[in-house]
Amino acid sequence: MSELTQNFTDRLFDNYQANLKFQAVENAVTHNGLLKSLETRQSAVENDHVFSVDLTKDAVSNQKASGRCWMFAALNTFRHKLITEFKLDNFELSQAHTFFWDKYEKSNWFLENIIATADQELGSRKVKFLLDVPQQDGGQWDMVVSLFEKYGVVPKAAYPESISSSNSRELNQYLNKLLRQDAQLLRELIAQGADQETVQAKKEALLEEVFNFLAMTLGLPPRSFDFAYRDKDNHYHNDKNITPQDFYTKYVGLKLEDYVSIINAPTADKPYGKSYTVALLGNVVGSREVRYLNVDMNRLKELAIAQMQSGETVWFGSDVGQFSDRQSGVMATNTYDFAAGMDIDFNQDKAGRLDYSESLMTHAMVLTGVDLDQDGQPLKWKVENSWGDKVGEKGYFVASDAWMHEYTYQIVVRKDLLTQGELAAYEAQPEVLKPWDPMGALASR
Repeated sequence: MSELTQNFTDRLFDNYQANLKFQAVENAVTHNGLLKSLETRQSAVENDHVFSVDLTKDAVSNQKASGRCWMFAALNTFRHKLITEFKLDNFELSQAHTFFWDKYEKSNWFLENIIATADQELGSRKVKFLLDVPQQDGGQWDMVVSLFEKYGVVPKAAYPESISSSNSRELNQYLNKLLRQDAQLLRELIAQGADQETVQAKKEALLEEVFNFLAMTLGLPPRSFDFAYRDKDNHYHNDKNITPQDFYTKYVGLKLEDYVSIINAPTADKPYGKSYTVALLGNVVGSREVRYLNVDMNRLKELAIAQMQSGETVWFGSDVGQFSDRQSGVMATNTYDFAAGMDIDFNQDKAGRLDYSESLMTHAMVLTGVDLDQDGQPLKWKVENSWGDKVGEKGYFVASDAWMHEYTYQIVVRKDLLTQGELAAYEAQPEVLKPWDPMGALASR
């Protein structure tokens, strides 16, 4: 290995001090911060909030200090449908309701995988992967579908937010503490030679403790409720004693099996036109597996545009923190000019960023519009976020097409938009990726 010599460092000092631009940028950055000093005017000019396809201006939701973006994004696609079909004023479905059942199911998923890996050394990579994060707020499209299919949905008024759903840090800390303790109890019980029936009985006793903890922390979710509302024509409606499952069927009514996840992962190990799943990724034992079809980015964007042109918004996952200005809501590859300011060129390609752990999907939002040129090609995209209405344009963000190309990894679209070949590839036996593959990332920002 080569050490850093004093002569080398002295040369760096001399070169820096001879560069007047660096000194000017140093003054700006040390007083105003890195990104504010490098922010460009051009990105704001190019990415205004006017779109040729614009599906909604409904008020945005706010996930607050929690990693529930994947739930918010899915429920937002539903609520736009409800607002239109039932002539509602601003309306939200309960994100906390989905959150409760996700925590409950993820706890069982974790304990079942602890049992399944009990024959492996405690230091094995799979066991360590499970114990590092027994559960978290983040998730994937197929995971939220599993929750909707099993537990339905409810209006926010029927199961409102709590302190712990809006700010989940303490809940996650102590739930994970409990689950790691439970993992030790189960592994030790199995090591003592306990039979399967005894192990399952112990797991169920531990899950009752988890359920009670969640109910006391988040509130006990309703098994049935009354749904009353007055529509925009001033007509009163009241649905008595409806279950969450029946509410979904009656008021949402989407056939979730008709929707598929499309990804863009341009790495050498994932050829396009094939389906993939990820080991140890999920939440509801016995439900549909997480499955993706990998396509090139131009095709991914074509599918998203086609769904919006049919009048339906699009759940999508991206690396939201890359070259984005949270306050203005602009996400563009030219938001910050490191090249002009610092002589630094971030030119790693999308595959390289995935392979070298620089980027992956971190956040789920909703595509609600797109601006197309005269040839039907996208210029910029309208994005409904779930960070409240104090950022962006009343909570809506805008992504340049170049940014979408580089930092979007997943969309969810209807099966009928796929070609026969694409659908066959999606439905083929998927290749199983390792648990730590970047395509196993959970949206959690």
